[in-house]
Amino acid sequence: MDRRKKTAIILIALAAVFVLLLFLELRWAQLWLLSPQEVWESLIGKNSNYRIIVVDLNLTRVLFGMIVGAGLAVAGAVMQALFKNPMASPYTLGLSSGAALGAALGILFPLSFVPEVASVPILAFVFCLGTMFLVYSIARVGNQTHMETLLLAGIAVAALAQAAVSLLTYIAGESITEIVFWGMGSLTVSLPWVKIPIVLVLSAVGIFAMLYYAKDLNAMMLGDAHAMDLGIDVKKTRLALLIASSLVTAAAVCFVGTIGFVGLVIPHILRILLGPDNRLLLPMCVLTGGIYLVGCDYLAHLFAQSLGVMPIGIVTSLIGAPYFIYLLRRRKKEVGWV
Repeated sequence: MDRRKKTAIILIALAAVFVLLLFLELRWAQLWLLSPQEVWESLIGKNSNYRIIVVDLNLTRVLFGMIVGAGLAVAGAVMQALFKNPMASPYTLGLSSGAALGAALGILFPLSFVPEVASVPILAFVFCLGTMFLVYSIARVGNQTHMETLLLAGIAVAALAQAAVSLLTYIAGESITEIVFWGMGSLTVSLPWVKIPIVLVLSAVGIFAMLYYAKDLNAMMLGDAHAMDLGIDVKKTRLALLIASSLVTAAAVCFVGTIGFVGLVIPHILRILLGPDNRLLLPMCVLTGGIYLVGCDYLAHLFAQSLGVMPIGIVTSLIGAPYFIYLLRRRKKEVGWV
């Protein structure tokens, strides 16, 4: 099938799935479903009885899901292409854990020279970026970066960051609930209409930067030497992509907690359907990642309804971890470990 037709079919399918998920999410009221009329009247302000449920709870979850899912998916696609490693993602490379550590520090020790609402995302970004450079420097030997070493370095640094978060949790006192939040991930946040613009702006800057370098990323996938022959400044491009992916990951983690495996699953599915061209793959990751996370959020509603909404990080891990094991087994065969 022609790629344009296939892309059009996928877009139509995504639009249909999004409309269905939006309808289901807005109707949700834990123990019952609102009618379509009640949802519509709540959205336009005619019905104040259910406005808190429809707008302040359900609609904000959808918006956070779309923004966070889009950012994590495109960041995962960029990392897989940048490091030529099918198992690379913000979660497996330790970015999420590093950003969560920064967020935990921001909760316990907010920066005195910035507004309190900005302290957590700033520290999350700094630690996320620092984690990326730490993992990259560990895996780099001379002018070469070994992919297996990169993955193992990411796992090790993530474990170290998680240990630090556990230590902070132990000494957190009254703030323990906020820190535990990062370990599970949730689209339900306090003061959502204040935080949504922050996440949106940070994510948009990082996503547009990655989309801008999509063509250069295609050349870099063939090797640094080939990219330099085409006039691409490889070091500058790699640094820009690292910063952009770290920014997007930090923006996602700083408010909704650690949500793993989105950047691993979505790029692989789309790469199978559409091919490896990042000029098409990255924009499709933006759309599909957001819709995927909203779908995971709806699944979180269905589990143990009497207990409330299950943290979305649990759902994404239950889906993503088996897929990661599958990729690892396939990678073992490719490199001759078995």
